[in-house]
Amino acid sequence: MRSIHRIRLSALTAGLTAATLVLSTLVAGPAGAADAVHDPIVEMPVQSRLGLVLTEYASFPQSSPIPAPTDQRLMRTARINTIMELPDGSGRRAVPDLNGHLYLVRDGAPYVYLDVADTFAPRFFSGRGLGQGFGYVAFHPEFGTNGRFYTIHTEQASLAVKTPDYAQANSIYHGVITEWTATDPAADTFSGSRREVLRIGFGGQVHGIQEINFNPTARPGQRDYGMLYLAVGDGGTGVRNTEPQNLGMVHGKLLRIDPQGTDSANGQYGIPADNPFVGQAGALGEVYALGFRDPHRFSWDPATGRMFLGHIGEHAIEAIYEVRAGDNFGWSEREGAFVFDKAGSACDKLLPLPADDARYGYTYPVAAYDHNPPPGWNCTGDVGVAVAGGFVYRGNELPALKGKYVFGDLVDGQVLYTEANEMRRGHDLATIHRLALFNAAGQPVRMQDLSGPGAPGNPERVDLRFGTDAAGGLYLLAKANGKVWKVTGTREFADGDVGGTKLHKPSGPDSWTPVTPSKWQFDRDEVILAEAGVSRPGPRRPFEYAVVTDGPQWSSVEIEADVRLDTPVEVSNRDVIVVFGWRSDTEFYYAHLSTDNTILPHNGIFKVDNADRQRIDYQWNGRSRGANPAIVDADWHKVRVVHLPATGEIAVYVDGKKDPLMTAKDTTFGSGRVGFGSFDNIGRLRHLTVTGTPA
Repeated sequence: MRSIHRIRLSALTAGLTAATLVLSTLVAGPAGAADAVHDPIVEMPVQSRLGLVLTEYASFPQSSPIPAPTDQRLMRTARINTIMELPDGSGRRAVPDLNGHLYLVRDGAPYVYLDVADTFAPRFFSGRGLGQGFGYVAFHPEFGTNGRFYTIHTEQASLAVKTPDYAQANSIYHGVITEWTATDPAADTFSGSRREVLRIGFGGQVHGIQEINFNPTARPGQRDYGMLYLAVGDGGTGVRNTEPQNLGMVHGKLLRIDPQGTDSANGQYGIPADNPFVGQAGALGEVYALGFRDPHRFSWDPATGRMFLGHIGEHAIEAIYEVRAGDNFGWSEREGAFVFDKAGSACDKLLPLPADDARYGYTYPVAAYDHNPPPGWNCTGDVGVAVAGGFVYRGNELPALKGKYVFGDLVDGQVLYTEANEMRRGHDLATIHRLALFNAAGQPVRMQDLSGPGAPGNPERVDLRFGTDAAGGLYLLAKANGKVWKVTGTREFADGDVGGTKLHKPSGPDSWTPVTPSKWQFDRDEVILAEAGVSRPGPRRPFEYAVVTDGPQWSSVEIEADVRLDTPVEVSNRDVIVVFGWRSDTEFYYAHLSTDNTILPHNGIFKVDNADRQRIDYQWNGRSRGANPAIVDADWHKVRVVHLPATGEIAVYVDGKKDPLMTAKDTTFGSGRVGFGSFDNIGRLRHLTVTGTPA
């Protein structure tokens, strides 16, 4: 389990009543900048040995924002937001493109079902703000017979011909919910009628209505059947005000309405009688939960009916919440499980929770990760981190995924999971695991490898989204190049057969060749680097190491040994390395095992190829963090390194854990020797066993 800055959430939410949760608008006083929390979630996601096999399912044509954007992040191939199966038994899937088209997909082939942009021209616009345009579609559970579905689109306020039902001051755009009724639900293009259900004005161009949906676990006759949920953001203004806490406003709320009712203020929808704030003075009956900044995506666990919501943070926290009626998630008095100090300096926004936090009645995340900005960050710029909510897998085709909530980061395309049964309110954060990814041919890939080709704008920005079908199958979407992949299998990273040849406990100076023999000692089974190395001419690489010259060179190989750092623990950047694929002093791989994971040269997998060492592992976030520290004490630690040159898979395991600490893919060196060493620290190795295939 992961902790938030060593605060146990169970002490924060135990015993809260629904009334306490929903009525509180009190704010804890700032604790002062001296108490500011700058690294709220220390742990990085744990790399999983489990991987998803992704097979391309559909590809969508180029679309263009209206008007032409000034923000280059909007320049994508197709700004596709999700994929879902129509609830009519036809097997067709629906895909909305923010730039205006509603596509249906049959057997992987997309076609335009409805042109939302053209219907609402010239008011429709998608060229300002990352979520503007035709944002989402939701099909009524009885679409096959009643033909009803619902859409979100945005209109420029200055061109709109209708007044919003609810609005922030100085609204610049409207988010509009429309009900469509198809004359023939089975037709491949829309023909029928439409009516406006709800119109909301926003004072900023971000954090609008992000998703609308029906609870797929509700059955006819149940209270939730046919109720439409709307995730409404704060319009980007909540960082400066308390509107997300104001029950008299829809902004920063999750709404729940009956689209077939008529008792709302505008008479176009109903307010369910079992909504938590119905009848409360000053509160809107539509509100189901409050305290949101950007409630991006939500879904229900098919097995339990629990609702999970991915929430994009402001300063540092990307969160998954379990949502229940009446919950208050705290924004903008809280960000995650921290006080958000609106009056604080740009770098001191997060403060610890007060001792009496329980009286405020906020609900905190069940899983979360933080931004880990780069050194020198000005505390206001976009770090490029945003959670993409996903789905709990309950299908039958992928048993290894059963019970896992699969989600990710929409910017860099990391695909993550937590165990649904670990996501428990009032407990420590559930452990977040990073999934490995493979293409249909079984080759390890990153999402950037799949989404970058053909992508306009920044090819490293994936713009990842998730979708599902009626059987519970999972899909990944990338706006970058407008493609959709289906998860067609699972496999484990670096699980191939390395071969059966063994080299057991090579010891003594006759079995090893050090860079500087005088710095080494050999004591029975122990190989000891007794004196720190020094920088040498040539490319930047480990200062001191020894390679095993006993036995063959190895192609596929598994290296197992115990290692210990003898440099005092007070030294922050202490390290040892395990060498493999060694061809020469300027051609080899090494796994860097360090106490520090905050700078590029530490705690990762590296390649020296007649040039300065290059980091190649998947765990470095590109800014400021790598894998969780490998060694933080003076104890012995079991290390296992697996290298499969045929696929380039490299995995590094520590302390017998089933999941690797680090992974990489590189095919530069197909064979070589193994070894041990450090940059400028001292340490030792024992019980070395090498198993593999001689080159």
